[in-house]
Amino acid sequence: MLVTGFPAGAFQTNCYILAQDGASECLVVDPGQDATEPLVEFLSKSSLTPVAVLLTHGHLDHTWSVAPVCEKYGIPAYIHPEDRYMLSDPLRGTGPALAAMIGDAQFREPAEVIELSDGDDLELAGISLVVDHTPGHTQGSVVLRTTADTDRGPVQVALTGDTLFAGSIGRTDLPGGDHEQLLRSIAAKLLVLDDGTAVLPGHGGASSIGQERASNPFLVGLAGSR
Repeated sequence: MLVTGFPAGAFQTNCYILAQDGASECLVVDPGQDATEPLVEFLSKSSLTPVAVLLTHGHLDHTWSVAPVCEKYGIPAYIHPEDRYMLSDPLRGTGPALAAMIGDAQFREPAEVIELSDGDDLELAGISLVVDHTPGHTQGSVVLRTTADTDRGPVQVALTGDTLFAGSIGRTDLPGGDHEQLLRSIAAKLLVLDDGTAVLPGHGGASSIGQERASNPFLVGLAGSR
C-alpha cells in the first residue's frame, strides 16, 4: 500500500494520500492550507484519482482545502458530526486568533458531507479503515486505522490527527478542548493497540505506539490494556 504525505501551508499540517499498490483510486486525509496545488500535482503524476477526503477533525489547518479538493474531483468529505460546523465557520473552532490570517477568505462545506461515527468500518478505494472517536483536542476528533502490507508483513497504521504526536499530544486550550478527556481517549483507543502500530500524526514526523508508550512524557501513568 502507498501511504505518503507532505506538510502543507503555514501550519505544516500533514496531508496524507493512501492507495493500494497498483490502484488508480486513492484517499486524501486532511488537506490543509495551500494543499490543493501540490496534492493535484502529486495525484496527476501518480495517475491517482481520489474517491473521498477524510478529516481527522475540523480545525482549519486540516480542512482549509477540503472544499476545493472535493469540488475538483466531485467527491465527498467525511468528518465527525461534532466538528462539522467548523467546515463553514472555522473561527468557532479556533477563536479569534486566526482571524487576521484568514482575512477575507470564505469557507463552505463541500457539496457532499458524510458523518463519521465511532467504530465505523469504511471500505473506500479498496482500503479498509476503522474509525475511532477520540474527543479531547476537539469534540469530533477521530483516529483512522488501516493495515498496510509491507515487505515485513502487515503493519497497522493509525492516522492520529492532532490527538497524538511523536513525543506530544494535541493542545486542548481551543474551543471544545478537554485535556483529561484527551488523555482518556488516548488510553482507550490508542494505548490498546500493538506497539508496532505506526503513528502518522497531523504534524511532525511518524512514530509508533510502542515508542510513544515508552517515551512520550504526556502518557506517563496512562494504562491501556492490549
